Amino acid sequence: MSPITLMLVDDHDIVRAGLRMLLDAQPDMEIVAEAGSGAEALRAASTCRPDVVLMDVTMPEMNGIETTRQLKQRCPDTRVLALTIHEEAEYLLQMLEAGASGYVPKRAAPDDLLNAIQSVYQGQVYLHASVAGALVDNYLQRGGAAKPENNSTLTSREIEVLTLIAQGLTNKQIGEHLGISPRTVARHRDNISAKLKLSTRSDLTRYAIQQGFVSA
Repeated sequence: MSPITLMLVDDHDIVRAGLRMLLDAQPDMEIVAEAGSGAEALRAASTCRPDVVLMDVTMPEMNGIETTRQLKQRCPDTRVLALTIHEEAEYLLQMLEAGASGYVPKRAAPDDLLNAIQSVYQGQVYLHASVAGALVDNYLQRGGAAKPENNSTLTSREIEVLTLIAQGLTNKQIGEHLGISPRTVARHRDNISAKLKLSTRSDLTRYAIQQGFVSA
């Protein structure tokens, strides 16, 4: 089985060096490129087409949000995992809107980062627990977000499924959690996608976060 190919994007050499030490020790992962700026990241990604990009959010000249947006336009199959010091909901939402598939704080444990890489590589969305908690706190402080009218078309079971999708669970895991079959979960997901006119897991996750359905 081919290793997961990775690109590291961070304007601090010492951060990339630390990540290299961790990731070089993983037999199923391979660093194929590094970049110290957004522009450099776009050039490298277009050449090497990595499976997953570890993206810093705040960089000079072109930040990680804009870099992610342009990178996903050029390399739509590449997954972007934000790795940042920022744990505020506003940064997370902007990165998801730009096309990121995951968000991990730099203070996270190494195992959390490795799990996040595996999750986004498999097409899932990964939100670190501390970030999910910040989203809920933000939502509660605002007194709850206004829900679009099409929320009313979702059944209570569909909202449960949508919430678990946003937490990064697979159909099998959702089925085990709710006591239903993976096939039933898939049918609920199809119904949710049709009602909301959203097809990808990232789109569904962004919607769930914006509407306050995500729980820590």
